[in-house]
Amino acid sequence: MHLNRPLTVTKIFTFEMAHALLNYDGDCRNIHGHSYELHITILGTPTQQKGHSKDGMVMDFRDLKALVKKEIINPYDHALVLNEHTPAELIESFKKFNQKTVLTPFQPTCENLLLEFVDRIQNALPFSVKLYSVKLHETNTSYAEWNRTLAPY
Repeated sequence: MHLNRPLTVTKIFTFEMAHALLNYDGDCRNIHGHSYELHITILGTPTQQKGHSKDGMVMDFRDLKALVKKEIINPYDHALVLNEHTPAELIESFKKFNQKTVLTPFQPTCENLLLEFVDRIQNALPFSVKLYSVKLHETNTSYAEWNRTLAPY
C-alpha cells in the first residue's frame, strides 16, 4: 500500500458579506450583499504515525476550520467591506452606528477579496501543508478561483 503520496483536502465555508464598488459604472456601486461560499483546498501527505491523534490526516478539518474562521470568517462575516477611499463621511456614519465595517486598500471585488484570502490563509498554514486552490463564489453562478498551478506561491 502506498500511503506516503500527496493529495488534496477541501473544506467549504459560507458567510454573509456586503460591499460596494467605489466609482463602478453599474449597480454594484451601491451597497449590496452576497452569500459567499469559500472552498479551501490544501495539498499535503497524510501523517503516518500509528497511535498519533492525527494519523492518516493531511490536516485535521477542525484545525483548518479554526484557521479559516480566524483569518476570514470572523473579520468578514456580516461585515460591510469598502475601499478605504470611500468618502469619509459615509465611513464615519457606519462606524457611528457600530456597523461592522472593513476598509481595504483595494476595490473589494470578488477577485481582489479572493487574493486577500489566499494571502491570509497561506501565511497561517502549518509548514507541512501548502495551499493548493481557493475558490470564492459570490453568487451561485459567479466565482473567482486561484490555484497553485496558475500562480505558484
